[in-house]
Amino acid sequence: MKKLPYLSLFLILLLSFGCEQDETPKEDLKEVEPRPEPIIKEYGFTLNDYEVYRDTVRSGDSFGAIMDAHGVSRGKVFEIAEKVKAKFDPARINVGKSYTILKSKDSLAQVQAFIYEESRINYTVVNFKDSISIIKNEKPVTIKKKIASGVITSSLSAAMDNEGLSILLADKLADIYQWKIDFFKIQKGDQFKIIYNEKYINDTVYAGLDNIEAAVLTHYNNPYYAFEYGKDSLSGFPKFYDEKANMLQSFFLKAPLKFSRISSRYTKRRFHPVQKRWKAHKGTDYAAPTGTPIWSTADGVVIKSSYTRGNGNYVKVRHNDKYTTQYLHMSKRNAKVGQRVKQGDVIGFVGSTGLATGPHVCYRFWVYGRQEDPYKQNLPSSEPLEQSLKPMYFAKMDSLKTELDEVRSKSI
Repeated sequence: MKKLPYLSLFLILLLSFGCEQDETPKEDLKEVEPRPEPIIKEYGFTLNDYEVYRDTVRSGDSFGAIMDAHGVSRGKVFEIAEKVKAKFDPARINVGKSYTILKSKDSLAQVQAFIYEESRINYTVVNFKDSISIIKNEKPVTIKKKIASGVITSSLSAAMDNEGLSILLADKLADIYQWKIDFFKIQKGDQFKIIYNEKYINDTVYAGLDNIEAAVLTHYNNPYYAFEYGKDSLSGFPKFYDEKANMLQSFFLKAPLKFSRISSRYTKRRFHPVQKRWKAHKGTDYAAPTGTPIWSTADGVVIKSSYTRGNGNYVKVRHNDKYTTQYLHMSKRNAKVGQRVKQGDVIGFVGSTGLATGPHVCYRFWVYGRQEDPYKQNLPSSEPLEQSLKPMYFAKMDSLKTELDEVRSKSI
């Protein structure tokens, strides 16, 4: 018997193996269904239905140029601008603001809508899919309550920063206490506790501070409480009262600017750095960077806005028959004679005009026409809360005060 060649034997084995494999039933293969595309809804649109283009307004951009780059004719741009100008001026889009353009998904890729974000929360939709319309709206916002505390070692803003808190929170707290606390006399060891609310877009994206509900600032071992209750009928700003329902706001602010330092106090004898002689200094100097806003410390009427060799640019405000204030060495004046100003209005900016060695504002204070030291005056306060509102106020205040008092104080 002849032996089969090796090649023939290999072919026979291969065929046998193939037949055995064919006899084995194959498992039914299940078809894997593609995962559905997640539905994305934003600005009142289902974004899956559009081609979405996002960008920010750059220097030199205009609404017309942006639309032109996306194939919208000049005639259409003019028509849009005319239709929406009562509620939205396309010519005033600002550099750095975000915008979104929605285009059709067909071959024409026509622009259907332009969405402009004025802020993280507020946006404007210009819709011209069928007819031109405009909607102003807000993103969904949730409010989260927060409680924080800290101890001051150098300044309130530094203490806030040490606790990982926003500088905006420090500004707001300073605004609340500006009538009660002299922040130029803040001392090491002073403490704060604060209950506040933050805004979040879609429950995750931080969108800023909403409000401060309550706070206590311990200064020279004296606790100063503040509780939000109601709003000013004219300005719309929240009003704050203490634990006895006395308003924190006073007739005069403690200082004519924020976060500076006193470089020279009111004195009857001081060596003048420019004139090189001893003389009275009947004002309080606040050193601050050039351009820092200067506020009127109380409501009043501007009686002088001028320039002299000694005062430089200055503004003088009469508040009533008893009190007058003056603000010297401004880099620029922002008030005119006869103008009525409110407490906190910016009437000028810090400078070094006149007889000044560096940027500062010299704040002068008159009582019945005589210059006095404002820090030695028993200045009038605002009216307390109305008697009829006190029960509701105290009911709200008591729970907030308990929360504040339960927060453990920190030490240096």
